[in-house]
Amino acid sequence: MKIGCPKEVKNHEYRVGLIPAAVHAYVAAGHEVFIQKGAGLGSGITDDEYVAVGAKILDTADEVWNVADMIVKVKEPLPEEYDRMKEGQLIYTYFHFAADEELTKACMEKKIIALAYETVTEANGSLPLLKPMSEIAGRMSVLMGAYYLAKPYGGEGLLPTGVPGVAPANVTIIGGGTVGTNAAKVAAGLGCKVTILDINPDRLEYLETIMPANVFPVYSDKVNLEKALQEADITVGAVLIPGAKAPKLIKKDHLKMMKPGSVIVDVAIDQGGCTETSKATTHSDPIYVVDGVIHYCVANMPGAYARTASFALNNYTIRYGLPLANKGVEAACKESPALLKGLNMYKGKVTCKAVAEAWGLPYTPAEEVLG
Repeated sequence: MKIGCPKEVKNHEYRVGLIPAAVHAYVAAGHEVFIQKGAGLGSGITDDEYVAVGAKILDTADEVWNVADMIVKVKEPLPEEYDRMKEGQLIYTYFHFAADEELTKACMEKKIIALAYETVTEANGSLPLLKPMSEIAGRMSVLMGAYYLAKPYGGEGLLPTGVPGVAPANVTIIGGGTVGTNAAKVAAGLGCKVTILDINPDRLEYLETIMPANVFPVYSDKVNLEKALQEADITVGAVLIPGAKAPKLIKKDHLKMMKPGSVIVDVAIDQGGCTETSKATTHSDPIYVVDGVIHYCVANMPGAYARTASFALNNYTIRYGLPLANKGVEAACKESPALLKGLNMYKGKVTCKAVAEAWGLPYTPAEEVLG
C-alpha cells in the first residue's frame, strides 16, 4: 500500500501523523511511505530522519495526497484539503465529525473511507487512540488555566499554588475520564483544592482510591455542579460521549454565578464543547471573555507540545495502522471490532450512529457496508 503523510495545516498545528519509527514499521511490512517535505519539523524530525528509515520525500501536499492509498494525519482535513481527497482513499486521523457539519458533508461527497482515531474502541470501552492526546490535553488544561488566571490576561490575579498564609486555587473538573484524571493530577500537584465531578459512582470510587487528599470526587448533579462552579477559579470541561456532540453542562446562566476573572478550559471543544458559550479558538487567539469569565477553547491543545504529542500518538496509531495497511480496511475492520468502531464513513455512507444523529443523516451500520 502507498501511505502518505502530509504536513498539518491547522493553525499552529506542529504534530505529524508519522514519526520515523512508524515509517520504519510500514516500510518493513512492504509498504511505500511518502512524507511531505518538512512535515516533521514542528515535532523536531528532519526529512533526513525519514529518508534513513525508507520514506520518500515529496515537495508538496498535492503530491502526497495524489499518490497515497492511505493518508495518515493528526487533525481533520480542513477546507483547503477537501479537493485533495480522492474517492475510496482511506484517511486515518482525528475527524470529530459530530462537531463539524461542513467536514462531514465534504467527506461524504468525496466518498472517502474515514477511520477516526477518536472512536476506535476496545472491548473494555477504552479509546486507545484518544487516550494519549487526552492525557496531554488534561495535563495542559490546568497549566493553561493557571496561566490565564494572571491579571495581565484578565484573570483574577490568583496564583494557583497559593503561598503561606494565602489559600491556593479551587479547581473544578467536570468529567472523571482520562482528561479529568490527568487534569486532577496536575492540579493536585500544584497544591490546589480539586473537585472532580462524574456521574459514574464506580469511577468516583476509583478516583477516591488513587487521588491525593486534596482531590475530592463528587457525584455530578445540578446542585453539586453549581456549587463547584461558584467556588472555581479554574474549571476544566472534560466530558466525552465517544463520537457524539458533548453535552452542554455549563449553561450561560451559570457564568453569572462564577467568579469574575475565573477561567474555563473546555477540553471537550473538539466535540463541540460542554459550555453553551464555548466556541473553538486557536493557539494564535486562544481566549475570549463572556460575562467576566475567561474561555480557553483551543481545539488542538496538544499541538503546542508537538514532539511529545506526535511520539505519544504514534505509539498507539501504528498498532492499528499496520493491520489497515497490511490487510486493507475491509478485512482489517472485519477482524477487529475496535477498528470497526473507528469506521465513521465508507464511500459516502455514514457508519457512525452518533455522527448520523448529530446532523440528521442516514445511518448505515459498518457491518452492512463491509458486506
